[in-house]
This record gives sequence, structure tokens and C-alpha cells, in this order.
Amino acid sequence: MSTHRIDNPYTGETVAERRFLEEAEVEGLVTRAFRAHKGWARTPLAERIALCERFCQELEKDGERIAREVTQQMGKPLGQARGEVKTALHRARVMMGLAPEALRDDPLPPVPGFSRFVRHEPVGVVLDISAWNYPLLITVNVVVPAVLAGNAVIVKHANRTALCGDAFARAFAAAGAPENLVTAIDATHETCARIIARPEIGYVSFTGSVRGGHEVYREGAKRFIDVGLELGGKDPAYVAPDADLDHAIANIVDGGFYNAGQSCCGIERIYVHASVYDRFVEGALAEVRKYRLGDPLDSSTSMGPMAQPDAPQKLAAQIEEARAKGGRVLCGGKPARDAAGRGRFFDPALVVDASHAMTGLMVEESFGPVVGVQRVADDDEAVRLMNDSPYGLTAAIWTRDQERAFRVGSQIETGTFYMNRCDYLDPLLPWTGVKDTGKGMSLSKYGFLPLTRRKSFNLRTQT
Repeated sequence: MSTHRIDNPYTGETVAERRFLEEAEVEGLVTRAFRAHKGWARTPLAERIALCERFCQELEKDGERIAREVTQQMGKPLGQARGEVKTALHRARVMMGLAPEALRDDPLPPVPGFSRFVRHEPVGVVLDISAWNYPLLITVNVVVPAVLAGNAVIVKHANRTALCGDAFARAFAAAGAPENLVTAIDATHETCARIIARPEIGYVSFTGSVRGGHEVYREGAKRFIDVGLELGGKDPAYVAPDADLDHAIANIVDGGFYNAGQSCCGIERIYVHASVYDRFVEGALAEVRKYRLGDPLDSSTSMGPMAQPDAPQKLAAQIEEARAKGGRVLCGGKPARDAAGRGRFFDPALVVDASHAMTGLMVEESFGPVVGVQRVADDDEAVRLMNDSPYGLTAAIWTRDQERAFRVGSQIETGTFYMNRCDYLDPLLPWTGVKDTGKGMSLSKYGFLPLTRRKSFNLRTQT
């Protein structure tokens, strides 16, 4: 029997020992989920919505346990984990509100003697391969709309946060969901490939690395099924000369360092107009120095440890490359422990005089509390540098001029463009990306499209 261990990134203690699904169990798992889907697909939408509301109520009742498990598994400060529970509930309810319109039949213009419409039918069983950095939000984006659309769901959560998959399955079971409608598993890459190969699987959602995305996409392509991929980012911020600097500084620093920088849409590189560069750097440095590293269960801690054991050394290598190529490290930049000598922390780093010659800092994904700041001469240079990336999840500008924001945003290769904000998901807008960030979408009314198939009905009613 193959197992894996989840360690607490602050204490090093074992949070849980988990058993991987055996390959011999795959057929039974998927068959049971498909049977659950067949009955669920015939259930009226109003009942599906009612189940999802009961799921929300059960998740909320279990919220403190779930938040603590998030903190213990990946190190997020407990207050932030509690906030993630609340945001997950909000997103679920937004998707519930959108479901009647998104899933209704699409009528066509009337033609005498015919009835024509398009129906949105469920795909069957959805495999959701979720990620650890926002383990509730990334999962709710897929699971709730999939259930609303009439599918069964198998949740394969990241090994680091496997208990979060259990939380979803547990809440649906307590809400009275049909048996096997939502199932949580632990599985190796090889076992996931066997699951994807099963004919009952109609859609795969994957959040993770580019390498992992290529592997999942290849497996899906063997069966011609859709695969949604959200593979990270290197999201840029541009501070224009007319920006409200106080707001820009506070907003951008929070966007770069929240969740210890372990955010898919976190700010990782900042371009600042030369006329406000020095003032921005001075203010940003003061903000970064406010972070307090420590026990994530302590309410005074504002930055927790790095979730993954190899993260501090990877970030340190990026900082050293930047320093060797002329970057000035104004603060942080090294692996650290807290005052009690615990935790795999990384001291938050602000690097100025950055350039794209520093590939680790300004081109490759960091996924940690490390941000580079580069001076630019004008909007055109900012646009060129913002687009000089293999990723395209979000991008943002800080300016008082909406026309400037629209002009710059129209030129940026990105899934979402912000003005005067960042690191935020509006569930009424599709969450999507370009380039190596991946393909597909979640959230909004469009998030139901990959979870359903279009079936055309062309009925002659008179002969």
C-alpha cells in the first residue's frame, strides 16, 4: 500500500498520513461516480441548487475545522484561512445564482412547424485536480458548478492539502448528496492518468505547474475530452506617472506578498514610471518591512511559512542571480526561521533596479514573497515589458486616467486586466489565461460551458 505524509510547514510535525488510491480501484471508483451522475442529471435544477445551498451550510458549520486544517497543511495564517472559507461560500452562491440562466435551453427564432433549441447537458464525471495554495477557492470554482450542471465530481486534491478534498466530500455527504456524487481521493500521477483514460470522465480541470499541465493535457487528448488548465503566472503591475501613489503602494505590496506570495495571480514584477520611481520604492520598502513572520495560528502573524520544502532555496537562487546582475536587494531575500526557531520561512524581499536579464526574478515564476521593481520611461515600455513573459493570467495598472488604463489594457496579453486593483477574482467574470498560463475558464456564466455539452434539438412539429 502506497502512502504519503503531509507535514506542517511551521512545526514539521505530521498532519496526516494518506493512502494513495490503488490502480485496481480506479474502475470501481469511476463507475460508481458515473452511476451517481446518471441519476443526478435527471434531477431538476432547483433541487441541485438546493443541495448546493445545504452544502454551503455544512461547509460553514465545519468552517473553523477546515480553516485550521488549511493552516496546518500549507502554512497560511489562520485569519486568511478563515477568510478563504467565507470567500468559497460566496463564490458557490454566486454560481448558484447564475445557474438558471447559464443552464437553460437556448431558444432559436421561431419557424412555423418547428421547435428548435440548444440544451446544455452534463459531461458525466468531472475530475478536478486541485492545487494547494488556495485549496478551498480553487476547488469550489469547479466542484459547485459541476454539480449544478448535473455532473458527478472526483476531487484529487494536491498531496499537500488532501484534507481539503475530504472537506468538500464530507460537506456534500452531510448535505444529503447522492452517494458517490462528490468523491475525494489521493492519487499518484500514474493513477490520475488511468482515471482520465476511463470513458466516463467527461472533463478534467487541472491547476498546477506547466509541466503537469502538459501531462494532463496529453492524457485528455487521447480521448478528445476538454481539459481546463490554470498553470500559474508572472503577473505584472504598472505604476503610471499619474497614479495615486499611497493607494498603489499599499495595494501592490499586498498583492505581491499576501499568502507569502503563493498566489497564482499575485504581483511578481512591478514597472514604475521614472517620475515616481524613487517615491514608490521608498513607500514599498516601508510596507514590506511591516510583515511579521511567525506561527500561522497566532493572530499577530501576517506571513506564514512556505508550503513546499524546496521553495526557500529556489527563491534564494533567484535573489542571488538578480544581485549578481545588478539588482539591489533592499530587504529580505534569504531562507529564515521565526523568533522561536521554527518554520520554513523566506524573508520577504524587495529587489530594485531590476531588469529582464534577471530571468528568475522578472521572467520565471517565483511563487513566493519576492518582487522585483523596474524603472520605465513611458507606457509603451511598460507594455513591452509586461508582455515579455511566457505567462498571461492577470495584469494591472495604477492610474487616475481610465482612458489610459483601457489603452494599455487593450495591448496586454492577459486573461484579466485591472485598473487600481490586483490579486482579486470577481466570480461574475471568467477566470482564464493565455500563453503558458493555460486554457479554458472557470467562474461566471461562462464557467458552465466546459462542464456541459451542447445538444441541438431540431423538431418538426407539423407534417
